[in-house]
Amino acid sequence: MTRPLPTEPLVLYGLPLSGHCHRVALFLSLLRLPFRYEELDLAAGAHRQPDFLALNPFGQIPVLKDGDTVLADSNAILVYLAGRYGADEVIRWLPADPLGAAGVQRWFSAAASLLAFGPARARLKHVFGADIDYAAAVALADRLLPVMEQTLSARAYLAADAPTLADIAMYSYTAHAPEGGVSLRPYPAVRAWLQRVEALPGFVGMPRSPDRSGD
Repeated sequence: MTRPLPTEPLVLYGLPLSGHCHRVALFLSLLRLPFRYEELDLAAGAHRQPDFLALNPFGQIPVLKDGDTVLADSNAILVYLAGRYGADEVIRWLPADPLGAAGVQRWFSAAASLLAFGPARARLKHVFGADIDYAAAVALADRLLPVMEQTLSARAYLAADAPTLADIAMYSYTAHAPEGGVSLRPYPAVRAWLQRVEALPGFVGMPRSPDRSGD
């Protein structure tokens, strides 16, 4: 079966410095799908304007537009792209078997909880000066990273022996954790995993922000 391709470039609404947006941009690049970035000025409240709220009533980024199809939520977008455009790939981004699919979902949940409120939130404090409980964010990072280290000490990727959507969902904010003062030095298996993801054909990185941790 020939892999379908979009009839026109997809549109990604978001912000390049957002890890949630980067995971979508990264997957689009890995799938070699043409897209254009529609950057939003969040500081000016672009995500609260009626035209954007028509795309996502929650007023959150990212949003992906594929022709007449509009999708919000980064992990939901990953699932859509894998099912719509990744079916003929060598890599099985979303396993079809129940156990494999559950393994990916487990890390989706971690991306939306411990990662989002741990390393990602600590980065918000350091890079953007967000008014958050920094100690609580670091405590969550300290819960997450040892589990990732243990998992990645036993296999090459988070949910399987080959890359899946779990790795795409977890990569961006983990790679940029040092920007929030969360060191990755104690986690050699995590750092090796980051290098494996970065070696995937089509990989694109997220722009780096000032790193205040010294790593």
